[in-house]
Amino acid sequence: MLHDIGIVKIDAPDIDCHGKLPYICHGVEGAKILRREGLPEHALVAERHIGVGITATEIIKNKLPLPEVDYIPASLEEQIITYADCFYSKDPADPWKEKTIPEICISLGKYRAEDISTFKAWQKKFR
Repeated sequence: MLHDIGIVKIDAPDIDCHGKLPYICHGVEGAKILRREGLPEHALVAERHIGVGITATEIIKNKLPLPEVDYIPASLEEQIITYADCFYSKDPADPWKEKTIPEICISLGKYRAEDISTFKAWQKKFR
């Protein structure tokens, strides 16, 4: 749960979050909180766990409200948490529903085809 600490800063009333920032910012905001608390390794997990990672190129191309740097899970711990996080979404109607592999691939495919490849490589590695 610590990787999602930044949701306290986002505006998503449907999941009872009443901050000011868009949802995509929760990783970077969580990293700020964790660094202030003296948890730099945990901060890396928070800022790198969105999807299967976000590149600076994607941030620029999609005009995302994030600093223009790569947020790609690097350590084994970052990859495991990011992989596991793909199975759950913040669905207020059913917060404990586990997504299927096809659902995850459809969701990831909306952004970059390479994201599906990354997820499938992790699937082999972690299952």
